[in-house]
Amino acid sequence: MRKIIPIILAGGTGSRLWPLSRESFPKQFLNILKENKYTLLQKTYKRIENLANISKPIIICNEKHRFIVGDQMREIDVEPLSILLEPIGRNTAPAITIAALKAMEHDKDPILLILSSDHEIKNLEKFTLSIESSIRQAEEGKLVIFGVSPTFPSTGYGYIKCIKELDPNKYFGSKVEEFLEKPNLKDAKQFFNDRKYTWNSGMFVFKASSILTELKELAPNIIENCERCLIKSKNDLDFIRLEKKYFIKCQDISIDYAILEKTKKAFVLPLNCGWSDIGSWESIWEISEKDPEGNVVNGDILLEDTKDSLIRSEDRLVVSIGLKNIILIETKDVVLIANKKESQKIKSIVSLLNKRGLSEVKEHKKVYRPWGYYLSIEEEDNWQIKKIAVNPGASLSLQMHHHRSEHWIVVKGIAKVQVNEEEKFLSKNESTYIPLGSKHRLSNPGENPLILIEVQSGDYLGEDDIVRFQDDYGR
Repeated sequence: MRKIIPIILAGGTGSRLWPLSRESFPKQFLNILKENKYTLLQKTYKRIENLANISKPIIICNEKHRFIVGDQMREIDVEPLSILLEPIGRNTAPAITIAALKAMEHDKDPILLILSSDHEIKNLEKFTLSIESSIRQAEEGKLVIFGVSPTFPSTGYGYIKCIKELDPNKYFGSKVEEFLEKPNLKDAKQFFNDRKYTWNSGMFVFKASSILTELKELAPNIIENCERCLIKSKNDLDFIRLEKKYFIKCQDISIDYAILEKTKKAFVLPLNCGWSDIGSWESIWEISEKDPEGNVVNGDILLEDTKDSLIRSEDRLVVSIGLKNIILIETKDVVLIANKKESQKIKSIVSLLNKRGLSEVKEHKKVYRPWGYYLSIEEEDNWQIKKIAVNPGASLSLQMHHHRSEHWIVVKGIAKVQVNEEEKFLSKNESTYIPLGSKHRLSNPGENPLILIEVQSGDYLGEDDIVRFQDDYGR
């Protein structure tokens, strides 16, 4: 049997799930659904790990998320074939092209199973049967697209029109006639009643050689720049940094419009397995388990006369009285309240907040780093208080600051502290001072997490005031 290599697309910012999903930690790295113990990225591989002849995955992500991807794969005992780091997002055509080229280095001509990292699949048995059928068709040289049988007239999904009607309960495909953008409600109702139309799932199956052949004919600019990019790319720890000069020359376009709409080899295979792309808070409400009043709750919640709502608390007690059809999301720094039917508008609100330069769009108060995380507790113009947690055996970089000094107070664990040439160990309730301009480093030599409180003081407290001299993570 031909080797099957999963290609997991883990880029994107997930702005429609703000404020839980943010640029620094988007939805694919979150555990969105209450009944699950894995993040969306982890579930993407877990649901296909037992397929016959399946390989470890190739994962494509933004370079800012590399350590999150690495950590989450280690948590499920998966060592990816490659983690490719995009210097900038260029849509799915360049990402899939460079992954196909990389896959050919691992195997002669593997089957590629292209998966988005932010989907939910309810019926794994039917999903597996669809994949097995798609592999047989891919062996024949077809470019297979999973088309989801619509369950309602959605205006939030793109559609594919097939030449022939599809039976959602059978695993037979049809040639693609055209791709359609997200429709208005009138057109969506028409598509819903016509079995030639399916939702575009954004999941594909084809031989590496099949897609590369079509790319050479239909999108030569993309494959030429991806080939040059891969040659110039560099290994960085467990990652491959894609070379920016050639990658950025690739056309910013989806694989659908670059190849699948133009080729004569594109086939749609019906997918009827309880699929959702988890694209909005309303879609999460739809697929989640509900209480007798139709509510989906997660966190410290008290409800009174509340119906058909999604309420999630990350940090505080949330009380709801006399509400219906709302979305309420509470985090440490933002509270979102919206009509459930208006949740698609969150993306435009995020764009507006971005234009205003608000940090809440990009960063959580809790920021993950390869060594652990820090949590901003309180800040003013010239001082800031943070909680810092360092994983066992991990170290921050050897660094200095031009604009701030720091006090560290250990509240749990043992800290190894280097200030210039001096090293010392601190235990619970012990503290130290880091003068402005001093080279310093914090490490956790113990087997348990290290937690300390950091008090910063200075005329500028931004995270870009760091000069690194040595770093275990290549930053």
